[in-house]
Amino acid sequence: MKYTEEKKRGFFGIGIQNTKNILNIGTLWRSASIMGASFIFTIGNRYKRQASDTMESWRHIPLYNYASFDDFYKSLPYDCRLIGIELDERSISIDKFLHPERCIYLLGAEDNGLTSEALNKCHQIIQLPGNYCLNVSVAGSIVMYDRVIKGK
Repeated sequence: MKYTEEKKRGFFGIGIQNTKNILNIGTLWRSASIMGASFIFTIGNRYKRQASDTMESWRHIPLYNYASFDDFYKSLPYDCRLIGIELDERSISIDKFLHPERCIYLLGAEDNGLTSEALNKCHQIIQLPGNYCLNVSVAGSIVMYDRVIKGK
């Protein structure tokens, strides 16, 4: 951090529930490190280190693995908002979304999305533009970038 930069208040984490392709976690991890995430996580799948992680993101940002959504949900930090990213009738467009100071972004696999259990526990659900799902690591990167440009 440069001396002239002001440290942002709050924190955020981002992760994937039941990822279809383990490579998405590596890409999301690298983006999370660049965009200032405090941590990343997986629910239902474990990550194995990839040779393509040239930034060695594991040295700079922790990865947590949870066996189930229930295990993950029990460990949410105090006063932290759970934000689902999903094509859902309850979702609001990301361009109208105000990022909370403390939150966790939750992504689902491209083929099945978030489970109904997860969606029902989210404080808010946001949607990216378009009517089709994006690659999960791309979607996560867009959400983190939106947070950065909106100043959170």
